[in-house]
This record gives sequence, C-alpha cells and structure tokens, in this order.
Amino acid sequence: MSVAVDTCNSRILCVRCSNEFNENLQFSRFQFNFRNRHQFVDFGSRRRLFAAVDRRKSRFFTICSRKDADVAAFEEANFSSEKNVDEELTCVMKFGGSSVASAERMREVVRLILSFPEERPIVVLSAMGKTTNNLLRAGEKAVSCGHSSVSEIEELAFIKELHLRTVKELGLDDSVISGHVEELELLLNGIARLKELTLRTQDKLVSFGECMSTRIFAAYLNKIGTKARQYDAFDIGFVTTDDFTNAEILEATYPAVASKLYSDWTNDHAIPIVTGFLGKGCKSGDITTLGRGGSDLTATTIGRALGLKEIQVWKDVDGVLTCDPTIHPGAKPVPYLTFEEATELAYFGAQVLHPLSMRPAMDASIPVRVKNSYNPKAPGTLITRNRDMTKALLTSIVLKQNITMLDIVSTRMLGQFGFLAKVFSIFEDLGISVDVVATSEVSISLTLDPSKIWSRELIKQELDHVIEELGKIAVVKLLPHRSIISLIGNIQYSSLILEKAFSVFGRINVNVQMISQGASKVNMSLIVNDSEAEQCIKALHNAFFESGEVSEKDLDAALNNGNVESVPAN
Repeated sequence: MSVAVDTCNSRILCVRCSNEFNENLQFSRFQFNFRNRHQFVDFGSRRRLFAAVDRRKSRFFTICSRKDADVAAFEEANFSSEKNVDEELTCVMKFGGSSVASAERMREVVRLILSFPEERPIVVLSAMGKTTNNLLRAGEKAVSCGHSSVSEIEELAFIKELHLRTVKELGLDDSVISGHVEELELLLNGIARLKELTLRTQDKLVSFGECMSTRIFAAYLNKIGTKARQYDAFDIGFVTTDDFTNAEILEATYPAVASKLYSDWTNDHAIPIVTGFLGKGCKSGDITTLGRGGSDLTATTIGRALGLKEIQVWKDVDGVLTCDPTIHPGAKPVPYLTFEEATELAYFGAQVLHPLSMRPAMDASIPVRVKNSYNPKAPGTLITRNRDMTKALLTSIVLKQNITMLDIVSTRMLGQFGFLAKVFSIFEDLGISVDVVATSEVSISLTLDPSKIWSRELIKQELDHVIEELGKIAVVKLLPHRSIISLIGNIQYSSLILEKAFSVFGRINVNVQMISQGASKVNMSLIVNDSEAEQCIKALHNAFFESGEVSEKDLDAALNNGNVESVPAN
C-alpha cells in the first residue's frame, strides 16, 4: 500500500489510528491474548494481554512518527507481523559477591554467561566480595578518626586496591571507576568532619560497592566485544520506602523498570548489567538499600517486571542444601522446592536467599533456579509454585542462633479478649519483630528477631523497656542465648516428623523448650539452647537424610490415613 502524505499527515495518521487502536481493543482482545502469549508465558492472562498491547502500541507510535510516510503506511498495513521471539530478553542472572570477587572470577562469570548462547539475560551483580563489610567498617572508623586521617583507614585502602587492581588485570582504564573512588573518599571525609554516620549516609556509602562492580563488569564485556550497558537500580525506577538499610520495594517499581529496560533493549541489544541491593526512597529521593542479600530481591523484581521465563541466582554452593555445610559437611543439594519452602528457609536462617526475594517470583509464577557459579554443571535447586509432596518428608533443616526467648505468664488471659493485642502492640511500638509464637491458656512464649536490633547497647535498652512494659500486665521471664531449629518440608506428616525428631533429642539428651508449627504447613520450629544447637542439627540431619529410618510404607500409611494432601507437581 502506498500513501503520499507529508510528515504532518503522518502524525495525524498516528493519532487517528491510535484512537482506533484503543476503540477496537476490547473487540480484539482475544487476538492479542493468543497471538502474543508466547512472549508473556509467565504472566496471568490479564497481565499478559496488557503487556502485549503496550508493546504493540509502542511499536505503532514509533512507526507512525517516521518522516517517511510510505514506510509508515507499509508498516501499518503489515502491523500484524510479529517481532522475532529470539530477540527478546529471556532471564535474569544474579551473581553474588564471591562470584565476582576478583578479575579472574569476573572472567569466569563472563564465560559462564556466554556459554548460554540461547539466553539473552539481564545480569544483576552484588559488590565484589568483602567490599560491603569493608565500606561499613570504613564509615565507622571515619566517625572517630578525624578528617586528616581518612586516607589512612585500612578498609578504604583495601577497597581502592581491590578495584583498581581488578580494572588493571582486566585491561581496562582506571577512568571506569576513578570518579567513584574519589567520591567515596570525599564521602568518608564528610563523615569524619561531622563525626556522624546516619542510616541515610550508610546506604549511600555501601552503594559504592555495587556501582563499581557493575561498571567494571560492563566495561570488560564491551572490551571483549559483547555489548553491555551498566544501570544503577536507583536510576531505572527502583522506588522504595525511606527505611534506610532495610527499604521495601514499592509497586511503582515494576512498570518503571520494565519500561526502561525494555525500551533500551529494543533500541540496542546490549546486555543490561544492573546494581543489586539498591533503590531510591520515594519521598527523600536518596539511595536506599534492601537489606543483606537484597540483590536476590533486585533479581526477582526485574524478573517479575519484564515477565521473564526464569530467574537464576548464582551462588558459591550447589543450590539450596539440606543444612548448613559449615555445621555438617554431609549437607546435600535439594533438587526442588516450592516458593513457600524457600521463603521459610530464607526467613529462618538459610543464607542462600533473601527472605523477601520469593514474593515477586511467586506473584508472577516465574521459576527461580539456584546454581553454583564455581560448579555450573551442578543441577542446583529449582524453586516453583508446586511440586509433588506426597513422598516428601523433610526438605531442609535450618538454624537461627543467638535469639532471645520470652515467657509471658498472666492469669488475665483466661476468658479475656485483647490480651495478645496488648502484648504485640508493645513490640510494634519498638519496631521489634517476633519470630516464633506459642500460646496456652495463661502464657505466651515467643522469640525476637535479632536482625531488627542493631547494637548491643540498643539490645539492652529495648529489652529492658519491653520487660518493663510487659511487667505491667504479666510475669515476664527473659531467656537469652537460644536457637531456632526449623524443620522445613511436608509438615502435614507432623506426627512422623515429631516422633523422629524427639527420638533424636532423647538420644542426645536435649530438652526442647518450645514448639511452633507455621500456618504455611511447611515449617515446624523447635527452640533449644545455643550451646546444643549444632549438635542437634548434626543428629537431625543424620536421622532424616542419611539413616533412612522412615520407610515409604510409613509415608503411604500416613497418606492413606488422611494425614497428607497430595500437591500436584509443577
């Protein structure tokens, strides 16, 4: 079709056809849904439709705004032609600090990425190994060392030497990070002058780690002939609360990130290299961080935003393990997990994942694969919405140490309503999270989350205040130095699990001080003394994962008796 129109008429055509596009959207929605569903397979049907429509509409505006009206008319006539699916972004690959801890490790990760030619990934990176801890220590020292001594801070020297050496070994120019190195030194001088390190400044300080690692990595990819573009998460739409050091990602993040990354990829197929762990406060506009391990959350957020087919989290272990390998060397990889199991594992102490990272992937039903960057041929762990639980007993045993337990006893609980609300309002006022709760007619036992208590001085202040306030309505007993042992798996076999667990505790002469079963039915938590915790982990792992004492016959009997619901495999 050939139409002779000038540029102005081309723009009129754009507006006119845009209106027709919107008017006919409802009529043709089934066409968009089915013709584009291969590009948005991980979205629900409604989100898949709108994503396809937005992409088609964006392409149409681009076509109609061209000066060549013949081209516009031609493209309008052939508007139904689809883009090559092979050009779409396919997955997120997230690499932790140990995976990019040196120049050689960065080369290995680049080789790993390029070994998957069928993938067009978005790469999310943490800071180089040990950088975040050294930045925090440098900030603490700057508060007390004085302005003239900042250059002598050992941790600053380590950070500069590590990054500049890495740049040199990769054959890059110092200018890749020299500006950030200078800015880091200026920030530490400012901290020294003010003799103060606020949470806001702390987030700015630690952001240098991710900002430098991603710039080095992107520059190296470009040097070897693979097009890459570096992105700071706080500049591409990661909007968070202003809770510095532990911010939460807001819903506005998803469309903003999708728009920016997809638009840039459409114009130029350069691999996006994104800083993990960072965001921008919605009110302050300042840099925020997502808490320890927040790069996992960055990765799953991007995966959900773009509706990618898979999220890969590359660590330094062979996936999620049956227990902490530093406690028991016999820990084994877990091949499959549900999102609920992975969330419970992360919350109750497993370091391999961020506790909040599963939510975006779960919302969009995007599989998460945990792999080992040091051993990429290992199958790793695949995390999905469902798996076959009918023959499963335990998945993993997790330990959370150095927690504080409170026993709260009051006869006022009998026949009264609102007592629990009074108790928990005291913790809410102080911003202290409660991990595990168990109740009886006249008592409550609970444990406090140590990650919400920032220093030993604050621990004493907060606990003293908690006990003082609770003492007005109950008798309170403080029990420090406790550990939570969480048994993650098919807790619908609870009778078998408890029988086996208490047989173990009896043999090693350990008393369990509290039991709590989660509403998710994938977690049972037991409280023991810190000094006995590691012994318990070893004995439980031997019993559940090595001795094979529970037979398939026992599991079948429990299933036939109605103890267990069959969960369909993914």
